[in-house]
This record gives sequence, structure tokens and C-alpha cells, in this order.
Amino acid sequence: MKIALVLFGLLVLSLVLVLLYGRSRWQGGTRQLRAAILAGQMKADSSHYDSRETMGLPSPVRRYFESVLTDGQPVILKMEMEQEGSFNMGESAAQWKPFRASQVSVMRLPGFDWDATISMMPGVPVFVHDAYVGGQGILQAELAGLKSLANVSGSPEAAEGELMRFLAEAPWYPTRLLPSQGVKWEAVSDRVAKATLVDAGSRCSLDFYFGEDGFVERVRAAARYRTVGEKLVAAPWEGRFWNYQSRDGMRVPLEAEVSWMVESGAWPYWRGRVTQVRYEFMEK
Repeated sequence: MKIALVLFGLLVLSLVLVLLYGRSRWQGGTRQLRAAILAGQMKADSSHYDSRETMGLPSPVRRYFESVLTDGQPVILKMEMEQEGSFNMGESAAQWKPFRASQVSVMRLPGFDWDATISMMPGVPVFVHDAYVGGQGILQAELAGLKSLANVSGSPEAAEGELMRFLAEAPWYPTRLLPSQGVKWEAVSDRVAKATLVDAGSRCSLDFYFGEDGFVERVRAAARYRTVGEKLVAAPWEGRFWNYQSRDGMRVPLEAEVSWMVESGAWPYWRGRVTQVRYEFMEK
């Protein structure tokens, strides 16, 4: 009995050490990614928001800036965020798993890293990087930091898809949507406007839908690339935002959901809420 207990203890210890090694290895990769993002960071062209800049923009876009910013608001350089929520791992049947994530986003040149831990089963996590670094899109997933489950990078489709995510998440860093920060706006209707962003040879456009309160309610792309097996396949894509709260003088959403639009309708795959958000601003 004592020998069996000793062997069991050694097995548990070995498993713990292997998992710790995998986590440490993953964290090292995270530090490298984020160092590369910060190395390419540039200052913004303007230091603060001036409402006169929005003259001539489509009316729902003007109302949005009036709702979320006030004159003199410093322009965001960097955002750091903590999130928690659930991620749908299923392809044909929903399999929601809890996750926690941290994200770093820099405004110029655009870049971000979403570093998530998804709890597949007790004690066995899946680590995920969803990132845009130096004009390249990256999607990487590993079981416990030891076995690769997905590794997509280097293609024009991956770069466009991640730049699109950066643009879609701009309600979390609203000064990035200003024309002075490189976003071009076109009117679609009295509640919808199209935003276009170009970076490092990639170009993406999204329709922004605005509510009566002026806030962004959802964003939609006619096509964004998703991973299906080993391939990237284009499909309609949508993100929704709600629960706007004041943070550092701005109104930003604290809850969101993201879905692929399939033949049967919306297929949500990410639901989360912001637990912490920190900003670095341009000095006036």
C-alpha cells in the first residue's frame, strides 16, 4: 500500500511539473509576442479629441463620438484588459467552456495579443493566442502549452481577419475610431456607417450599427475568415456590445458577444465581460 501511494504521489508530482513547464513555456511566448507589439508602437498624430474633427462625418458617427467622448479627451496609445466569459468549442453542437484572458492592444501601429486560458476539463487548460503583430495575423492554440491544436499565421487572410478584429473592438478604445487615427467613414443609413482601416497591405471594412443612445450596438462583416479544419473559410461575422460604463472619461462597453452567421442563423462562439481595463494616453 505504501509503495502504491508513493508511486501515485510521484505520478501526480510528475503531472504537475509537466503542466507547470507547459504554462511557463506558453508565458514565455506571450512575453515575446507582446514585446514585438510594443516595439512597433508609435505616437498618435493628435494628442486629444476635438469635436470639430467630427464635422462632416455621417450623423450616427458624430452622435457616437458625442456620446462616448468629451472635448479634450486624451487620445489612447495603449489598452490593457482582463476578461472572463465562455467560449464555444463546438462545431455542430454548442460546447461552452469558461475562459479567462488578458489582452494588450496598441493603437499605432495597430497591434494586439489576446492571451486566453480555456478550461476544457479540470486541471487541463487550452491556451490561445489571437494576435495581430507587425501586420501579421496569428492564431495559436495549445493543449496545456504542450501540444499544438492550431497554428495559423503568415497568410493575407489571417492578417485581414485579425486587423478586422482590431477594428471591431475599437468601442473599447474609442479614440482609435477618429478620422485623425486613420479610420475612414461612409454613410450607410441613419443608424449605420461603414468604417475602413488599412495597415501593412491589409484592408478591412465593417458596418457599425448605432443605437438610439448613440452607442455602437453591433459590428458586422460580410465576410471574415474562420478556421475550419486546416483551412481558412470566409463567412459573415458579427459582434455585439452592451453595458456601457464610464472609464477614464470615456463610455466603453463591458460586455460583448461574437458570432459567425451560418445558414441556420447566428452561431455565437464568444461571450465575455471586461473585469479590468487600463489605458495609456497621449499627453496633452
